[in-house]
Amino acid sequence: MNLKSLWALLKKPTARYSLGSLLAMGTAFGIIFWGGFNTVVEMTNTEQFCLSCHEMRDNVYPEYKETIHYNNRTGVRATCPDCHVPKDWTYKMVRKVQATKELWGKMTGSIDTREKFEAKRLDLARSEWARMKASDSRECRNCHGLAYMDTAKQKQRARKQHEMAREDNMTCIDCHKGIAHHKPEGMTEEDEE
Repeated sequence: MNLKSLWALLKKPTARYSLGSLLAMGTAFGIIFWGGFNTVVEMTNTEQFCLSCHEMRDNVYPEYKETIHYNNRTGVRATCPDCHVPKDWTYKMVRKVQATKELWGKMTGSIDTREKFEAKRLDLARSEWARMKASDSRECRNCHGLAYMDTAKQKQRARKQHEMAREDNMTCIDCHKGIAHHKPEGMTEEDEE
């Protein structure tokens, strides 16, 4: 098929519109849809969005504000999405689909009071720890990486632990549960491993 016949096909009308017009409208619609979709995804990747849910604002956010991830000597701050939403698009979309379970909990009221939240907190934490372990603490590694740590500048205990972690192929969450939020009550020895 040459260019002239392709152009004639694109100009050929369907019942009402030419194929070229339909293609142009479809392309415009696709661009608008994609732009809108990405805008919504990015809007839901902000700390303000996370805090719009009182379950987060009233339960885990105050304890996060007490940690080094919120306030530190360097001024580098990790927000909710930095730790809980992957940067890569594919993993981000998978995480967004998983988050619908959390939205369901909000909509059904299963964690709408402090008491209900605390009753489910250990299960919520275990789920997040498992997700982080399965991804080799991917979100932690956006800022921290064992390969780039200068362990000689660390305190002796940290140096020893990080060197052991590197040798044993451990991931951040293996040792750093409770780094940004309080540990839930009722943890077992298995949870601490």
